[in-house]
Amino acid sequence: MDMDTRKQQVLRAIVSLYALEGEPIGSNSLNQYLDIAVSSATLRNDMVALTRLGLLEQPHPSAGRVPSTAGYRYYLDNLITNVDELNTQEKNIIDGIFDQLDIDPEQLAQGSAKALSDLLGYTVIATTPKAEDLRIAHYKLVQTGKFSVAILAVTSAGGVLTRVARTRYPITAQEHTVLTKLINGELCFVSASEVTTQTLALIARGLQESAENVWPIIMAAQALLNKAGQPQTFIEGMKNLVSWHELSNDLPQIIELFADTTKTQQLVIPETGHTTVMLGEDFPDKAFSGLAIMSKRYLAGGGLSGAIAIVGPSRMPYKKMMATLEYFALKIGQIMSGNC
Repeated sequence: MDMDTRKQQVLRAIVSLYALEGEPIGSNSLNQYLDIAVSSATLRNDMVALTRLGLLEQPHPSAGRVPSTAGYRYYLDNLITNVDELNTQEKNIIDGIFDQLDIDPEQLAQGSAKALSDLLGYTVIATTPKAEDLRIAHYKLVQTGKFSVAILAVTSAGGVLTRVARTRYPITAQEHTVLTKLINGELCFVSASEVTTQTLALIARGLQESAENVWPIIMAAQALLNKAGQPQTFIEGMKNLVSWHELSNDLPQIIELFADTTKTQQLVIPETGHTTVMLGEDFPDKAFSGLAIMSKRYLAGGGLSGAIAIVGPSRMPYKKMMATLEYFALKIGQIMSGNC
C-alpha cells in the first residue's frame, strides 16, 4: 500500500493521539498536534482518504476518526522505525526493581510480570524457559505439619520447585531419612520419560510397610520432575483489563482464554527475537476486537528462552511501551543467564 509522507504522518499522529485520549480524533486536534503547515481542511481530506483505504474508521457520522485494525497493522509494520529509548532515570528505576527480585527463575518471571504490570497499569504475562533437558539435581523433604511434608526440588539450572503432600499417619525420622535417600537415588538427573511405574514401585518397596503412607510424597516428587522442564506461565494485573471499555463485551471470554496455559503460551511466545504485536483480530480461534498482545523473548542462556508480554487495548502507546518491555526482557535474560 503506497501512501505519501503526509498521510503517514496523519496516521501516525492519530494512533498516538487515540492512545492518549481514547476518543475519536478530529482535524482540529490533529492540526494542533502536527507540526506541519497545512490547514484543517487538508487534514480532513487526508483523513477521508485514509478511511477509504481502510486504515481509519469513523465510529459516528459526526465523530472524528480512530485507527482500524488495518491501520494499526500498517502503523506497526511500517511507521515504527525507531523505538523510543528509555532515559537514564527510567533505566535506573527498572534496575532498582530488579535488584529487589528473587533470582530463582520462577520467582523472577512472576516478580517481573508483577513489576511491569504495576509500572504500566497493564496486564502482563511472563513465562519461564522451556528446557527439555532440565533435570532435578536434589530433593529435600521438610516436615511442615503432623501429616504434611513439603517436597523441595532443586533443578539443574538452580531453580527450586515445591509441592506439599499429606500422609495418613506421621512419618518417623527413620522413614524420612530412607525416603529422602530413595527419591534422590531414583529421581535425580533423569528425565520424566525415564521414570516408570516400576521406578516408583522400587522406591515404595524400600519403605516396606510404610509404602502406602508415603506414596503421596513419592507421587509429589514425580510431579515436580514432570513440571521441571515445562515453561511456567504467570499472569499479573488481570484486573487492569476491566479499565478498557473496548474490551468489556469480550472480557469473560478473554479471561477464559488466559486461564488456558497452553493457549496463553502460544499467544505470548514470539517465533522470532523481535518484539511482536498480535492484534485481537489475528487470534487463531476467536477474534477479540480491540485487544492486543505485545511480546518479547528473553535469552536465558544455554540456548533457552522465555517471554514477557503486555496485554491491553490495541490503542496502547506502542513506541514507549516497546522500549520498557524490551528493557525488562533484557534484564530478565541477563539475570537468568548470570550475565549481570
